[in-house]
Amino acid sequence: MRNQLFMTRYYSSVTKPVLTPLALAIALAPAPGWAENFFNPAFLSDDPSAVADLSTFSRNAQAAGMYRVDVYLNNTFLATRDIAFQAVKTTGKSAPTDDSGLRACLTPEMLKNMGVNTGAFPLLAKAAAGSCPDLASAIPAARTRFDFAQQRLDINIPQAAMVASARGYIPPKYWDEGINALLLNYTFTGANSQDRSPGGSAENSYFLGLNSGLNLGAWRLRDYSTWNANSGDQNSDSDWQHISTYLERDVVFLQGELTAGDSYTPSALFDSLPFRGLQLASDDNMLPDSMKGFAPTIHGIARSNAQVTIRQKRLHH
Repeated sequence: MRNQLFMTRYYSSVTKPVLTPLALAIALAPAPGWAENFFNPAFLSDDPSAVADLSTFSRNAQAAGMYRVDVYLNNTFLATRDIAFQAVKTTGKSAPTDDSGLRACLTPEMLKNMGVNTGAFPLLAKAAAGSCPDLASAIPAARTRFDFAQQRLDINIPQAAMVASARGYIPPKYWDEGINALLLNYTFTGANSQDRSPGGSAENSYFLGLNSGLNLGAWRLRDYSTWNANSGDQNSDSDWQHISTYLERDVVFLQGELTAGDSYTPSALFDSLPFRGLQLASDDNMLPDSMKGFAPTIHGIARSNAQVTIRQKRLHH
């Protein structure tokens, strides 16, 4: 009897469930959940094959096609262009870095025009004309991002992959000589004076200034002439004066300008003097903005779009 009572009490003490605070917290903890709205396109038609594939839009992605976007290279605006975008569903380097689900079709020719050293990367150098190689696979650390709402395409390429050139440099092949045109600007003034006293006289004076020109290819012909006329009760006279005529054109490979005829000497160091003859002078307008002044040379590598600040004696440059 004692043994039976002991076993009963012992069995009861061991099998009695105990609810610990930790188990209670786990049981009452809310489980995270996520859901989104879904529209079944099969409701649009009785024939499922006639319903368009809307899976792209269900992922908040955009349709592939041609878009006019503002192109930025390393946070610097380049131009507004029409660029084709392809739908990308892959992962890894080829995956888009935004929610649009699109990747810009950047041909090797487009990248070369942007200043990318395409010859240094085999995938770009061997790519067929008009093809769209994956930029992230061709150039390490390169990436693109398409802001569909702002219609902005950001292209980030390491500086080591760019052709070494001065900031603001534009290749001469993209320079525009303008259109062939005939120009004529004029200035005309006149005055009339009268003496209202008995026996008074009246006088008229006129002035005409003509600036004419002709643009033909790279050549520019300019002429400036004036005409003065005075008339009164007793006499009248007129005078036509030819002030200057010159012919000029740009000399691209010398980054200068050739002028023949009546012109003036440059006034960078001394006062400008008129002359009649031939002049070949440098033109600073052919230089990029970064080469029109003086700046220190900075060595180093920035692994992002860094802003470099230079100070000399606590002065910001």
